[in-house]
Amino acid sequence: MSDLLTISDAAKSHFVKLLSDQEEKNVGIRVFVINGGTPQAECGVSFCPPSAVEEKDLCQDVGDFKAYVDPDSAPYLEDAEIDFVEENLGAQLTLRAPNAKVRKVDEDAPLLDRVRYVVEAEINPQLASHGGNVQITEITDDKVAILQFGGGCQGCGMADVTLKEGVEKTLMEKFSGELSAVMDTTEHAAGENPYY
Repeated sequence: MSDLLTISDAAKSHFVKLLSDQEEKNVGIRVFVINGGTPQAECGVSFCPPSAVEEKDLCQDVGDFKAYVDPDSAPYLEDAEIDFVEENLGAQLTLRAPNAKVRKVDEDAPLLDRVRYVVEAEINPQLASHGGNVQITEITDDKVAILQFGGGCQGCGMADVTLKEGVEKTLMEKFSGELSAVMDTTEHAAGENPYY
């Protein structure tokens, strides 16, 4: 499991300090994903005493401690990074798992699956900060990606800009030569705040 998690030196030091405060010996950490592969996916880190280690767990030796991941969480933690950042307002442990909400797809996967992955992993997290999202509904025979905006994007007067400068630009760059166009089929007048 050596390639599954990337744990920064700052995070390792933080964990060593936390684990040294535990009464039980050889306590490690458990990194997990709940509702993996869904928009509701949540990642977490907890203490993992030896009695909580399962036979099927994947184990990553981090040096001063071990990190455990259950087999169900493992695919969603691919490329995960754990860091400990100290700033003026305090310190924070961060866990970035880009594949938690949608599983990474192979480079030779069907075009629809690869486009859907980019939408879920890269585009929707940015739109979520504005309460919006986008879904890819199909790719036509002439390689046009058909999109449907939802949430705060449906009915937003800036949806055209978001489409042209964000979504379309990203998809056309990532799938150059594979997609011919990106089209929005959303009925924006039906949104909660049409043309806000």
